[in-house]
Amino acid sequence: MTLPDPLADLTPPADNRRAILLMVCALFFFAAMDASAKALSREAGTVMALWARYAGQALLVFILVSPRLKSVAKTNFPGLQLARSALLMGATTCFFFGISHIGLAQATAIMDLNPVLITLGAAFFLGETVGPRRMFAIAAALVGALIIIRPGGAVFSLWSMLPLGTAVCYAGYTLITRYVGRSEDPWTSLLYAALFGALILSAIVPFHWVPLTAYTGGLMVLLAGFGTFGQLLLIRAFTSGEAAMLAPFGYVGLVFATIFGVVIFGDWPDFWTWIGASVVVASGIYVWHRERQIRPRD
Repeated sequence: MTLPDPLADLTPPADNRRAILLMVCALFFFAAMDASAKALSREAGTVMALWARYAGQALLVFILVSPRLKSVAKTNFPGLQLARSALLMGATTCFFFGISHIGLAQATAIMDLNPVLITLGAAFFLGETVGPRRMFAIAAALVGALIIIRPGGAVFSLWSMLPLGTAVCYAGYTLITRYVGRSEDPWTSLLYAALFGALILSAIVPFHWVPLTAYTGGLMVLLAGFGTFGQLLLIRAFTSGEAAMLAPFGYVGLVFATIFGVVIFGDWPDFWTWIGASVVVASGIYVWHRERQIRPRD
């Protein structure tokens, strides 16, 4: 299905600055959520971490929107909201299982392919032109990811492939969020994403339940809170600013993830992770640079 181009109307610079701030704040909360999920996965398993993320978010959203639940629940895009929610859950599932076995910085660096995948997705679904230079940058980003993953190497793990799935799912989620965010209340998008994950995971979590302690219960509360605030800020960011303009700021999440990984878990990225991450980030910034230039030939 080809969607109309949601980027046709340019946002004023003031709105772009606000969108950048919202984006950076969202990434901080997401990095804090990932650190909480990694800690909780070690104590109670990844399925419980996933359930806490979505059930907690659903509960908080219901409390916040209960005075106007009827209007918030109305959507003009039920199919797209379902697809968007499924993609977000797929991204979260892949990432949480990934970080339960590999470092936060390594997983985040691989996931940082998503800005170039957004550009590729915009070409396929939004009809935007992607010239040979940007295609080369996309290929370079994939090479960077392979440097981090190192398939066939001594440190290769199948768990390191999961953040690739995160990047693909998240790119699709971002494109749809940008589209529906133009005409729907951000709380509507937040509600549907939370409900979808909460319902699916509530049916699964009884088979993976571990008795709670004060520590794991506290981690669940933190995880749900960080995820909820991060999600709302992200929705508002992509509603306020241009998707292509916001793309390079996604790499701030790698900084936050590295700090949390080192401080909390002692996960120092190795040399090749830094090299691969540099290639991925440089490729993404170049793609953004090309998208900001108006050149009919490319």
